[in-house]
Amino acid sequence: MKLSEIKPLLTENKELSFQLPDGTLVPEHFHVTEVGKVTRHFIDCGGTERKEEVINFQLWAADDYNHRLHPEKLLHIIELSEKVLGLTDAAIEVEYQGDTIQRFGLAFDGKGFLLTGKQTDCLAKENCGIPEKNQN
Repeated sequence: MKLSEIKPLLTENKELSFQLPDGTLVPEHFHVTEVGKVTRHFIDCGGTERKEEVINFQLWAADDYNHRLHPEKLLHIIELSEKVLGLTDAAIEVEYQGDTIQRFGLAFDGKGFLLTGKQTDCLAKENCGIPEKNQN
């Protein structure tokens, strides 16, 4: 999901919920502790220079049960981040504390937000001799 896709959803919905890939919900008293711009500048294993930018939301569930985050508050944080950080319409990644910090993609199912699994991949398969998977 891109930044331009989440903003109307925050306007249209009265509550925020995030569901983990295993179906459990992030506790409803979570906070979004960060909205950030993360830029990666790297060289893949084939020697190609690459740049990647994502928008990062960090979710945190503390023992504060009285301050549930509402969509309009998250929208305000996003709008402030756009001005201060110069956010582009990049993909959103969500960090959440599991056994370690986990990173997820973001989707919406019509009711709530879904934290989707992410996978690593070789970006230079042709240079590494890794055969492409047969799509049949």
